[in-house]
Amino acid sequence: MDGSLPVGLVANTAAVLAMSLGRLHPELIGADLPDQDGQIHPGITTIVLPVLKSQPEQMANIARRARELPSSEVLVIDFTSLAQQAKTYGDYQSALSATQATALRYVGLCLFGQAAHIKSLTGSLPLLR
Repeated sequence: MDGSLPVGLVANTAAVLAMSLGRLHPELIGADLPDQDGQIHPGITTIVLPVLKSQPEQMANIARRARELPSSEVLVIDFTSLAQQAKTYGDYQSALSATQATALRYVGLCLFGQAAHIKSLTGSLPLLR
């Protein structure tokens, strides 16, 4: 996560990335659970999702390195400034299709896969506080 973002944009970026991960891997969401009074609470993630601090250039490098691995080993979900600034998904689609990959400015990155690969890509990053 871009550590220089205001807290509201950090929260939005984390939410967007988590929704995308949940769509691609619905098995990561636990079953709905009742409380003692019988009220049902929708399932939440069953895995730990640490939010780490990075800079856009560093995230671009991590994304590049992660994409060099087999996609079956690491899933890369990115959130760029183009997506952040788009008013609609159509606006985002148009802007993204007109932008070279090397020109993208990453504001958030979600990596999911084998722990050893994730650790090798992110091990030096601190927690976002």
